[in-house]
Amino acid sequence: MNRIDLNLLVVFESLMETRSVTATAERIGRTQSAVSHSLARLREQLGDPLLVRVGGEMQPSPFAEMIIDDIRPILRSIRRVIAPRSLFDPATSDRVFRIAMPTLTKVIAEVSKRVEAEAPHVRIEWLPAHHDVYAAVSEGMIDLAHLGGEPRLPEGLEHQTVEPFSWVTFARADHPACADWGIDAWHRYPHVMVNVTRSMQNPFPVTPQGDGGARRVSAMIGDSAGVASLLGKSDFLATFPAILLAWDMEVLGLRALRPPVDLAPVLVRFFWSSRLANDAGGIWIRSIVIEAYRRLQAEAEAKLSGDNLLQPRAIR
Repeated sequence: MNRIDLNLLVVFESLMETRSVTATAERIGRTQSAVSHSLARLREQLGDPLLVRVGGEMQPSPFAEMIIDDIRPILRSIRRVIAPRSLFDPATSDRVFRIAMPTLTKVIAEVSKRVEAEAPHVRIEWLPAHHDVYAAVSEGMIDLAHLGGEPRLPEGLEHQTVEPFSWVTFARADHPACADWGIDAWHRYPHVMVNVTRSMQNPFPVTPQGDGGARRVSAMIGDSAGVASLLGKSDFLATFPAILLAWDMEVLGLRALRPPVDLAPVLVRFFWSSRLANDAGGIWIRSIVIEAYRRLQAEAEAKLSGDNLLQPRAIR
């Protein structure tokens, strides 16, 4: 086990994708017998059949399904480190980029549109961003991550700070709080929060005005993707960056309200591995993602301002 040839893992990865010895041989430029021999060696070393023929296709064993998720990022990281910068060409690259960030659907859509236009064979794997993401980024297994709140990043990471965002409270348009919006309504109605960090600590700390501004948080969910629909069907209030829900408001019947308490700013950064700082592909995808985020954040801030943002009664 301590001496597994990386070439065997390359064969295994291809077999897991093609489910065919013939297709794998063509893909990696080897003979079918060489691929079969590599699979036999790997089976012996790992003590598992890995892939077995069922009908006309090879099917993976449960063990193979389990380890492939760990093997793929390792091989991707090795390929990036050893590939010369000059070899990255968006138009011909089939690279897979892994990006960890909250589910900002507008950003994902804009980035995907541009990547499709410039690099039709490139794929992006969008991952949730949690506090355990730092090690994966440092090791080069994740190309880019976006997570706010940490004053100091761990060693081995580089970052770019983006403009701070405004906090906005969202509710359904006919929510009773909208008739008399202020600190009393803030206390009275239940709040839902998205615990994007998987931490039990409040990811959205508040600096109160007067009496503390404490919210009655009645629900904590793990992803922001479904929060707009939840707000439209309940009396929940939710306080998020404007960029999260600015484009879903009209469709789902939501209204934007200025929070009646002061909300502490959160440091917003994109970060990546220092080892891959000069990687041409990494530079390319970072520029696309960060540019899209900054532009859409500015548009969201402008959209949810003036008459489009209900002011609290106490400070109208």
